[in-house]
Amino acid sequence: MFGDLERPPLDVEFLRGRLVRPGSLWSQIDVLAETESTNAVVAAAARSGAPEGLVVAAEYQSSGRGRLGRTWTTPARSALLMSALLRPTGVPSHRWPWLGLLVPLAVAAAVRQVGEIPAQVKWPNDVLVEDRKLAGILLERVDGPAAVVGIGLNVTLKKAERPTEVATSMALEGAATTDRATVLSAVLRELAARYRTWVDASGDPETILPDYRELSATFGRQVRVELPGGVFLEGTATDLDSDGRLVVLTADGPHVLAAGDVTHVRSS
Repeated sequence: MFGDLERPPLDVEFLRGRLVRPGSLWSQIDVLAETESTNAVVAAAARSGAPEGLVVAAEYQSSGRGRLGRTWTTPARSALLMSALLRPTGVPSHRWPWLGLLVPLAVAAAVRQVGEIPAQVKWPNDVLVEDRKLAGILLERVDGPAAVVGIGLNVTLKKAERPTEVATSMALEGAATTDRATVLSAVLRELAARYRTWVDASGDPETILPDYRELSATFGRQVRVELPGGVFLEGTATDLDSDGRLVVLTADGPHVLAAGDVTHVRSS
């Protein structure tokens, strides 16, 4: 079958052997053939007291979710679809939002490393190649306290399979590898290293900001931001403030945004 030849399944024992080791952040890795949402599976485990480091991946998600209630659907085995359970209890609650910036940064860095393609981060939590969307991140806080980090990364998605014209995949960008086990391992290792550095520094934004600025596709760009309530704001994205909010310079001065749907305005 096409899927068996070009899109082999993830080998869970191989992944566990590479990633679940003494001293590793990752305590358990499961791979499901199909589920509605890996975030929902991990959130339920978190509420039941599962320890930090649980990772659940799926070959297919029937009801994958993105930001703002959007869906994330891809052909089976064409993407990395996974969620991880983190419990940054040593980080003050007001710094937890930085986790939503740390994760896409880790994904972009891993893709650049093993895929050798120029992935960047788009505020607040997308990964792009130029202005084409490669990955999306969904971060949810659940009682515990815990953070459920959902990652959807297109790996072998073909042009005809794209949900929108602005979607892309590692294969479409000519990545050096599209082996999902290799990519998954790189993402989780990069995430673990950056997460532990952040936690050890009690959530200090300076453990994230320098690399985020370097890989940002948003800073310095003209942006159009849809705010809650259907209000739009246009200006130049300049930086993040100390709480991870986007600073946009408009004709009437700077605006600091905690949430919003950002569109990069293309030069005419």
